[in-house]
Amino acid sequence: VQLQASGGGLVQAGGSLSLHCAASGGTLRGYTTGWFRQAPGKEREFVAAIRYNGYKYYDDSVKGRFTVTRDTTNSAVYLQMNNLKPEDTAVYSCAACQTCILSSLQNSQQYPYWGQGTQVTVSS
Repeated sequence: VQLQASGGGLVQAGGSLSLHCAASGGTLRGYTTGWFRQAPGKEREFVAAIRYNGYKYYDDSVKGRFTVTRDTTNSAVYLQMNNLKPEDTAVYSCAACQTCILSSLQNSQQYPYWGQGTQVTVSS
């Protein structure tokens, strides 16, 4: 499966953005799909994931502000980001895996399929 992320942009603090991760060459049925981000000079970090069974997981830094969803055709995953903060500025990427271990969803090395990143910039 190939992934393509889009929807990034420039927004003021407190604003919202919705990221889109589209799958091609197959669907996301049976996959866990995760969102990761990487800020300049920092390591890639886990943001959120939605498992094949619909269960959702979030990093503590985005709980209550970000929501991950999947469309009913299993062809796309979304990340709705509300109340954005300057520290949310990063390149956001989506990734997918079929055999992710639940206890290690935050580990980017579990995900063999990646889309290109989309830049999110939050101004103060």
